[in-house]
Amino acid sequence: MVRISIVCIFTLQFYSATISGQTKKDTTSLSEIIVKASAIGTSLQNSISTVAIVSRKDIDKSDGVILSPIFNKVPGIYMQQGSLNTNRITIRGIGARAQYGTNRIKAYFDEIPLTNAEGETDIEDIDLETIGQIEIIKGPNSNSFGSGLGGVIHLSSKHNIFDPLFVKSGITMGSFGLFKQNVSAGYHDSKSTLFSNYSHIQSEGYRANSAYDRKAFHINGEQKLGLNNSMSFLAILTRLKGYIPSSLNITDYQKDPKKAANNWAAAQGFESYDKFLMGLSYHHQLAHHWSVKASLFSNLKNAFEPRPFDILDDETNYFGIRSSINHEGKLFYRPFKLSLGTELSTEQYHFSLSENLYQLQPNQGSIVGKEFSKIKQNRSYSNYFLELNVLLSERLHLESGLALNQSKYDLQDIFQNNGSQKQRYTFGNVCSPRLGFSYQISEGKNLFTSLSKGFSVPSVAETLSPEGQINTDLKPEIGWNYEFGFKANWLNHRIYSEVTLFDTQIENLLVANSTTQGQYVGVNAGKSTHLGLEFLVNYTLLENRQLKIDSYFSGAVNHFRFNNFINQDIDYSGNRLTGAPNFQLNLGLDIQTGNGFILNTSLRSVGKIPMNDSNTTYSEAYSLFDIKASYTFSFIKIIKAEINIGLNNVMDKHYAASILPNAVGFGNALPRYYYPGNPRNYFGGISLKYTLH
Repeated sequence: MVRISIVCIFTLQFYSATISGQTKKDTTSLSEIIVKASAIGTSLQNSISTVAIVSRKDIDKSDGVILSPIFNKVPGIYMQQGSLNTNRITIRGIGARAQYGTNRIKAYFDEIPLTNAEGETDIEDIDLETIGQIEIIKGPNSNSFGSGLGGVIHLSSKHNIFDPLFVKSGITMGSFGLFKQNVSAGYHDSKSTLFSNYSHIQSEGYRANSAYDRKAFHINGEQKLGLNNSMSFLAILTRLKGYIPSSLNITDYQKDPKKAANNWAAAQGFESYDKFLMGLSYHHQLAHHWSVKASLFSNLKNAFEPRPFDILDDETNYFGIRSSINHEGKLFYRPFKLSLGTELSTEQYHFSLSENLYQLQPNQGSIVGKEFSKIKQNRSYSNYFLELNVLLSERLHLESGLALNQSKYDLQDIFQNNGSQKQRYTFGNVCSPRLGFSYQISEGKNLFTSLSKGFSVPSVAETLSPEGQINTDLKPEIGWNYEFGFKANWLNHRIYSEVTLFDTQIENLLVANSTTQGQYVGVNAGKSTHLGLEFLVNYTLLENRQLKIDSYFSGAVNHFRFNNFINQDIDYSGNRLTGAPNFQLNLGLDIQTGNGFILNTSLRSVGKIPMNDSNTTYSEAYSLFDIKASYTFSFIKIIKAEINIGLNNVMDKHYAASILPNAVGFGNALPRYYYPGNPRNYFGGISLKYTLH
């Protein structure tokens, strides 16, 4: 079937007329974009904080499989990729010391939380074909989304706003058995928009025990209800099974990076789940200067994960509401915007642990044994926020905000107590203020500065002792963030540049101490300082009817250090922060011609990373070069075709795509720090889009 499709594409191309005339010209400069990931819409140029915008055009430069190469082009963002289903995102070093997964960063999809009630974020299973734009607010600069310590990642759905009706189908094939299918459709008229997408991704993986299979269905739309009302909705259904190769020690990483960790290979460990994400929003224009928006959302997940040390069977039921009221007017004769709102959610999390008897029957994989733990958790989260933006003068812009947050939960040990006893705990109220100014020096050139406070509460796993009791002495991590920066357009918007200096001081730093294999206990051990410089330059080198050449240069230079950090009587004060690179640099060149040819190139360099708190072991610095070429053409006027091909890691570098911070070797075993990155690999794809005008 695949071969037939390829033959058909090239046959049609032979009889078609290529797209001609001129290159597509961007109608909006980057600085004029309105930031959506805020209760009050503010242009990127006037924002008092550093906000990264990842457009649909940026997403299309990748292989369309995973977010890591896209995020890693953004200064200050580092997404480590152990496998397609094992990832960790850090912003300015926040969350770098997490053992597994992403925490201390909040994520939303069309204002529907992708972060659960205890702060863990799953974002890697979102299909890239469904994303229209990504906004990343760095640091605790978003009161309306809870003042996450590291920041907020806000995904916006792809919307069909141009085509009355379209159907699109495509496939992507690549190294290590990669095969992806996409079928999407959309409808648009004066009152309604609708977009839907089905995707199926399969991969054998570069390493042993790393096969991956994900099916997902996505649908979103909006319906106008008269002049002053509208409703929008989003639903995503995902079914995933991904095997887990886990990390390797230094010997295996250097000599046999394709292997899986011995215990994970023997157990044939994997994770699988069914997940349903849904949201419904209503927007009403009360009067000329007042508007109200309310959203209901839910996130349901049923998961099963056989691991060498146990088998986890868990279920999550997450429900919530977001609402806000906005007003535009004048305060002491000066224009202002005001937003007052709340986000309330409740989550029920049930899990059981059973013995894994894989060692009793070799080569059979995981075998469910006797259940030894069963827990019920009820979690709740609330955020009340106020944001006020005032234009103090024609050049001076004020942004301010205040958020009041509370997280609490109760825990019930069904296995030990037969459901008769609950442990309740709350971290109390956390207040997060924010204040900043943006000053326009001249047309298209702004200085900005801000002060903000963020927090991160311990996860339930971090609060539990080995005996299953809640450690009530733990405190939330608190961070004060200071920023000063400059945003500017040059040469009639051909150059856009940003430079930001930031300093984040974190107190009550949470540390995961290893007790036994696979078990960690959280303690507050000290402070850390996150000082860094981020920069970005986008430069359109050439633009005419037949050719457009864009370039970019961006990066971050970091000075992340432990400050007054003592853990288990060992003083790590002054050491580099574990898990964070000391620099990141990105360089790229994009070429687009008037007849439909596009070439995207990127070079990314990452500095060495300390892998333990004592700084005795570092990962090697590395550079990756990626390239992608695509060709788009039309025939029969209503059918548009695209062919693309690309190479990742062109120079075939051996590198660690992810590390396990503070890994511990048990017995005489070496610690397993390393997740090897993929060697040189290719991908290619074809798509057809039918449009009814």
